[in-house]
Amino acid sequence: METILSLNKLHKKFGSIHAVNDLSFDIQKGNVYGILGPNGSGKSTTLGIILNVVNKSSGSFSWFDGKLSTHEALKKVGAIIERPNFYPYMTATQNLELVCRIKEISFDKIDEKLKEVNLYERRNSKFKTYSLGMKQRLAIASALLNNPEILILDEPTNGLDPQGIHEIRSIIKNIAANGTTILLASHLLDEVEKVCTHVVVIRNGIKLYSGRVDEITSSFGVIELSTTSSNKELFQALKDYEGIESSHEEDGKIYLKLSKDISGADINQYLMKKNIVLSHLVKRLPTLEQQFLTITNNN
Repeated sequence: METILSLNKLHKKFGSIHAVNDLSFDIQKGNVYGILGPNGSGKSTTLGIILNVVNKSSGSFSWFDGKLSTHEALKKVGAIIERPNFYPYMTATQNLELVCRIKEISFDKIDEKLKEVNLYERRNSKFKTYSLGMKQRLAIASALLNNPEILILDEPTNGLDPQGIHEIRSIIKNIAANGTTILLASHLLDEVEKVCTHVVVIRNGIKLYSGRVDEITSSFGVIELSTTSSNKELFQALKDYEGIESSHEEDGKIYLKLSKDISGADINQYLMKKNIVLSHLVKRLPTLEQQFLTITNNN
């Protein structure tokens, strides 16, 4: 699989602040990557470095398996790393025509990209009449005008209402389904979990985890249960049950962290043989939020 972007031991210091600290990861063609971390973790600085708007302190990065210089590679990149900035008294079409002139590309993709972001019906409306979500969608359209191989987005849903967030997420999924590689930075766990195939977790500029989203959430989950008899009796019965990594009690319920695939039916059948009747039993798979908290708390 082609490597679109490769970061190798990247560092960036702003005086005493180590914003990006020994960061290495690869972006493979055809996937949706999320750089996930709290505000101030180094996400935007990392994007700035690879887009040549922030100078690195040390380390290296390369585009397209190192076959292209950064200058040439960026012609194949679409990016939005700041708030949409268009002329308020110009229409969507006029603003995109101006972008085309600046990028020295033809106008022939403008209508297609406006349709892709669901703005074609408002193509002749002035930018100042647009909602924040529409402005963000127009920015995405402008980044797609050169048919980029990779689209880079910094906090694409920041400040949007739920409807705007849903629209942006749907557009990102559709763009990815058409084969465009996407790299987005976000502090929103829900956004990364719903949109991305891969995630890079960073904190204080340091990478804590890199891998597939479905792998980070694919541990065997947790079973929560309670019984009509005493929890002490329940704990005793489960003490030697194979596949329970740990257990604890909270708010009257017992929580079992699993180390192998165990069904609720397996547990229920086992306890019934020991004359323990359950009043509550639910199996839950871990969310990205739970795994993120585990990763950040352990590092």
